[in-house]
Amino acid sequence: MLVNKLKFGFWLVTLFAVNSSSGQIVPVSDSKSPVEWVNPLVGTDSDYDVSNGNTYPAIAMPWGMNFWTPQTGSMGDGWAYTYRVSQIKGFKQTHQPSPWMNDYGQFSIMPVTGKLKFTEKERQSWFSHKTEIVTPYYYSVYLADHDVTTEITPTERAARFRFTFPKTDSYIVVDAFDKGSYIKIIPQEKKIIGYTTKNSGGVPKNFKNYFVIIFDKEFTVTNTFNGNKLGSALEMTADHSGAVIGFKTKDGEKVNAVVASSFISFEQAEINLKEIGTNDFDQLKAKGKSIWNENLSRIQPEGGTAVQTTTFYSCLYRSLLFPRKFYEYDASGKAVHYSPYNGQVVSGYMYTDTGFWDTFRSLFPFLNLMYPKTNAEVQEGLSNAYKESGWLPEWASPGLRDIMVGNNSASIVADAYLKIGDQSNYDIKNLYEAVLHGANNAGPMKAVGRAGVEQYNKLGYVPYDVVNESAARTLEYAYDDFTIYQLAKALKRPKSEIELYKKRSQNYKNLFDPAHNLMRGKMTNGKFMEPFDPIRWGEGFTEGNSWHYSWSVFHDVQGLIDLMGGKEVFTKQLDSVFAMPPVFNNSFNGGFIHEMREMQVANMGQYAHGNQPIQHMIYLYNHGSQPWKAQYWVRETMNKLYNPNPDGYCGDEDNGQTSAWYVFSAMGFYPVTPASDQYVIGAPLFKKITLNLENGKQVVINSPNNSESNRYIKAMQFNGKDYTKNYLSFTELMKGAVIDVDMSDTPNKERGTKKEDLPYSLTNE
Repeated sequence: MLVNKLKFGFWLVTLFAVNSSSGQIVPVSDSKSPVEWVNPLVGTDSDYDVSNGNTYPAIAMPWGMNFWTPQTGSMGDGWAYTYRVSQIKGFKQTHQPSPWMNDYGQFSIMPVTGKLKFTEKERQSWFSHKTEIVTPYYYSVYLADHDVTTEITPTERAARFRFTFPKTDSYIVVDAFDKGSYIKIIPQEKKIIGYTTKNSGGVPKNFKNYFVIIFDKEFTVTNTFNGNKLGSALEMTADHSGAVIGFKTKDGEKVNAVVASSFISFEQAEINLKEIGTNDFDQLKAKGKSIWNENLSRIQPEGGTAVQTTTFYSCLYRSLLFPRKFYEYDASGKAVHYSPYNGQVVSGYMYTDTGFWDTFRSLFPFLNLMYPKTNAEVQEGLSNAYKESGWLPEWASPGLRDIMVGNNSASIVADAYLKIGDQSNYDIKNLYEAVLHGANNAGPMKAVGRAGVEQYNKLGYVPYDVVNESAARTLEYAYDDFTIYQLAKALKRPKSEIELYKKRSQNYKNLFDPAHNLMRGKMTNGKFMEPFDPIRWGEGFTEGNSWHYSWSVFHDVQGLIDLMGGKEVFTKQLDSVFAMPPVFNNSFNGGFIHEMREMQVANMGQYAHGNQPIQHMIYLYNHGSQPWKAQYWVRETMNKLYNPNPDGYCGDEDNGQTSAWYVFSAMGFYPVTPASDQYVIGAPLFKKITLNLENGKQVVINSPNNSESNRYIKAMQFNGKDYTKNYLSFTELMKGAVIDVDMSDTPNKERGTKKEDLPYSLTNE
């Protein structure tokens, strides 16, 4: 196991009790606070070819505007921190949602000793994970080449640094990065200000991230640099600018710095700096720990192993990072934001850095369940995005990005309003207008609005000879139409409008190929595309094949069952996903994409959990009256594909989506159909788990005889009454509930098999 000494060495000794004869980890008592269970390094052992999460250690507040991370990658490298790399180049303020999207608004701070060295290659230092302390609210590492310990503790928009220097000539390098930057040293104020424009797209032409850094020690050295050229000027505007300040230090001397940034102005960055207040480093660190504990304690698992508990809380931490706040508070305390859509400074909330193709599935339903006030702010931000751009984003980073498929903003808006709309005051009329606009128009780029919308509305599908990834688009548009149908009903829209989207939600049927019992792309002339290989990736599908996408009928599984010829055929087809070898045809792509390798090495057949399209599929056994198979495979997936180590995911973590899958599944249920009232039951992971809802109610799920072998539900009671249904109601959970689950090592093949026990399907309305 790869662990670091200061945090995880102690963690291993005190929290893992190991059976000496079997080597198995057994449950131990816990006196730790929730945040102490979190390992931010989970998923950082990744690269371009194989993703074990593709994460970086985000030192941040929940949904904070600015994150900080140690930087092991070179400037511009999407893999900013990689666990296997042993040299740190700086400590970077980052807004990166994933390595594939890369970063924006980035700059770095790096201490150096001895000879003045300022370029990335020269200033980098060796470090060891044994001297690295990583928590969500605090980071520390010993830089061996410089004999300096660097510590960071953040607020939402600011942070404190503390450097412990040796007796020597000491420096701090502030790198504003390339692609256009500015920096200025103000010695009399012990201050550096600057801005960075470096980005990866999705920003207006006037985009800047303004930063201010104030130190508590007088400067004896002041230099700026332009690329690799060092100069004596106090101010520099260049493609790649930076600053170096220096001073003589005593052995063990601590130098403090406070830093904040703003997308609005230098003046606003100074306002954001006030988040730190009068708190010294340790006080701010304690406040950060308290904030994380407050948010993480919304869910309290008990009776699991240390591995399970650490994995759970690490996934919960990842579920509370994105979408990030992109708004600031002005001098009067009013929320304002720089618009990544029109470049203006506008009143109101704004959130960004999330891809709805990933996160509509479980991350946003999770927020609606456990953090509705936050998602109400997100909805207001989406309303603002529509006002400022004329479109709802499907992938925002920070503005509109042309990546992935679907029109899943409809699901985000509909599920939120149906779950939390009555307790929020955001502008649902504007959002509904935005949803209809996106559903009926092609956007300024393929990933906004609906590519192929004219053909979809006319033919009932997106033809393969018109738009790439046509089958994936059709299936997701049909589901999105269902969510519009649900929202239209709730808003009491005209009957004709309601019926239109209900009808369009059935368009998935147009791609069903009875010869293969799978979904298949179609041409404009109505014929299925040829040739067809169900394991061929790409072509009509997005990052997957027909075996992955054929289950994307989230809203009408019974309709899919009927197409396949009944439950027996349907469940056998589900069985086939796991029974098949993890083989693939990559002839369309002309090479490998990392998702192929991740499916292959997971060795769970065609079940490619490392990517989103198939993540709900296990739960569909409940619709087929075989819930015990869902119970088996959910536990198998949690046990096999997640762990609390740097290789802890089985593919891209994707902004909380893959983490939220684990959190939901550990609780024992999952939102197969966002925009419905139901969660489909799997099997709880812990002996007890308590959900502290925002409305003050509690949901307590007791499974006292839960164990590694006892993964099947023998019986269940809901508030003291026998409960045989394969789903839970959101409405009923919001009232508070006690759910008692009797777990067994033997499947109960009678429970949950009757028609009245089956989860929601549109066909059964």
